[in-house]
Amino acid sequence: MPPLSHSPHAHPARHLAGRLIALLALAVLLAAIALAATGLLTRARPADVAIVLGNTVLPSGQPSPRLAARLDRAYDCFAALQCRILFVSGGVDPAGADEAAVMRDYLLARGVPADRIVTDSAGVDSWSTARHASAYMREHGYVSALAVTQYFHVPRTVLALRRHGVQDVSGGYPKFFEWRDLYSTFRELPAVAWYGLRPL
Repeated sequence: MPPLSHSPHAHPARHLAGRLIALLALAVLLAAIALAATGLLTRARPADVAIVLGNTVLPSGQPSPRLAARLDRAYDCFAALQCRILFVSGGVDPAGADEAAVMRDYLLARGVPADRIVTDSAGVDSWSTARHASAYMREHGYVSALAVTQYFHVPRTVLALRRHGVQDVSGGYPKFFEWRDLYSTFRELPAVAWYGLRPL
């Protein structure tokens, strides 16, 4: 009985599949680098409203280091007279902590007047924050915004605000970096694509 022979097309097919996977991985890597670079190279401009996106609140009721860094970045904008209003937006976590209220209290403790802080406790995600902030801006006649979040999150937040009608928007990020930023940057890629297509 003659030995079984492999199909002459099997090896080339595997080789092609391997090349396609490698090319896809390279494309994803380049896209992640481009996204991170876009955020890092963003230049903050003076704005009517600084929109600060929420993040984790500690069990103690204090903002996490990442969230505190965002708030400090917004405070610096306000103290330098580059931002008139600080719009703090976040959700209520499973433990009942209201991110926006914690953010407001942090800024109050830093000396920001209460009438310069607007809280949005229904900003459960970036899209909701953009929708609520843009509505507030239209209602009060404000036209320019500064999105304050982590560098890798700046492009998606700016995109969301522009899709909701805020065309004059720039980004600002704190000098706060963590190892998990690498994972977060790759996670942003499908999210940015979705925000570009998501119905209003």
